[in-house]
Amino acid sequence: MNLWQAVKMAWKSIWGKKGRSALTILGIFIGIAAVMTIVSVMDGYKRAMTAQYSAMGTGIINVSIYNWMYDEQGNDISKDYFPELQAYCNSLKDVKGVSPQGRLYNVTVTYSTKSTANMRREYDDNGNLVGEAPPDMYYGSDQYSACNNLKLARGRDLSPLDISKYNMVCTIGADTAKLFFGTSNPVGKNLMVNGAAYRVVGVYAARLTENNTGFNSNLDNIIIFPYTAQRMLGGEKPSEFVVKLRDSNKLKEVKARVNGFLKGVVPDENFYVYSNDQWQQAEEAVLGMVGGVLAGIAAISLLVGGIGIMNIMLVTVTERTREIGIRRAIGAQRASIVAQFLIEAAMLCGFGGIVGILVGTGGSLILGKILFKMTIYPSFPVTLGAFSLSVAIGVLFGSYPAAKASRLQPVEALRAE
Repeated sequence: MNLWQAVKMAWKSIWGKKGRSALTILGIFIGIAAVMTIVSVMDGYKRAMTAQYSAMGTGIINVSIYNWMYDEQGNDISKDYFPELQAYCNSLKDVKGVSPQGRLYNVTVTYSTKSTANMRREYDDNGNLVGEAPPDMYYGSDQYSACNNLKLARGRDLSPLDISKYNMVCTIGADTAKLFFGTSNPVGKNLMVNGAAYRVVGVYAARLTENNTGFNSNLDNIIIFPYTAQRMLGGEKPSEFVVKLRDSNKLKEVKARVNGFLKGVVPDENFYVYSNDQWQQAEEAVLGMVGGVLAGIAAISLLVGGIGIMNIMLVTVTERTREIGIRRAIGAQRASIVAQFLIEAAMLCGFGGIVGILVGTGGSLILGKILFKMTIYPSFPVTLGAFSLSVAIGVLFGSYPAAKASRLQPVEALRAE
């Protein structure tokens, strides 16, 4: 019996018992669809995470200095370490810029009828921001934009004079511009910040859009003040700093140098030097563990489906015992009997794999839109691997029934009813 004959016999057997065949491949297609969806969603998460970190910029070192000191009257006597850190970083040829980077809290911003006092950060069931979210407010130096991958769309950036003269100015992100000013040009207009007028001197171009990531980030909903002005807004001396490198490949080297410098400046080593890639690596490690757990669940489904294939093939061997005896009696080799049942098992699982691929692709598209606002198609290697896996499961779990069929003795098989 040649291969084509074996395929036709397998198809006849499968099609002849359509209901049983459909139920048999159920476990396989569920497992394959789960694997396809899991791999695609993990890929979508990585792409969204990469977009997030790319928007924040690469080659960035963050420095935290724990610097809270007060006298007996409760006055802040903590030291401002920025001038020393700035002078040292500017002496390094691999450093592009350095800036304080601190958050401002309990600050109310008002323009016309819009006020952050009436805004709340609220999320829908899918984790998406709804309504008007208040902007995040930071302070920084004239090098803040260079350190945070910000590019001007309108106006100018913060300048050294803004820092030294305590100018009451600010720059804003693209989303903040839309929030307060709509489609009009914000440059030159005043935002009322805790009752004082701060002139908008520049607007940054958008770093993230709804189409390239599903992460709810406020990277474009920001207001940046000169770090010298933050004291008038109730802030403390800067304790968070960001260092931007010219070459991200020098990250480890520069981080070690900054760490060594701070050991000789900050008492009791009350500081921490880290970089974005540490968080990215940590997230990827967690993602790998989550993916492993989900893959294990999908593997259980495939195992159950494989056992179902083995069970139905054993039933098929029992039903076709007399046919096997006739074929053996007229000279069929054991190898041809094995091949016949292996082909049938592989075809069953192959059909399950095809259905699973279609369902998995649909699931990937739907979840990609819901979770990440992006179109996620399973890659060709993943699709090919999923189909190959389904066929391999058929061959693996069909081996025992096929071997059992080939070992039947012709005389005993012919006696079967």
